[in-house]
Amino acid sequence: MALNFPICLMLALLIGAAPASAVTAVEQCRFIQARPEREACYERQAAQLAAKRKPEPAASTTTLDSLQQMRRDDDEVYKSLRSICRGC
Repeated sequence: MALNFPICLMLALLIGAAPASAVTAVEQCRFIQARPEREACYERQAAQLAAKRKPEPAASTTTLDSLQQMRRDDDEVYKSLRSICRGC
């Protein structure tokens, strides 16, 4: 029990520190004094954010294929269960 508290404390600090580091990266641009440099910083951040939010078209088709395969597998399982359990 004596070891659980320090481990929980360290975990809480790590979790709490992760979002703070992301916020500081966004906050740095507003402290740049030169306007062209500050605007360039904001444009870089916007490009990075757009790249993170860009959906992957291949993932949706892969997901659809995997869902269809799961549906076929489920149908096979249901058919085999019906043949085993007659009148349940």
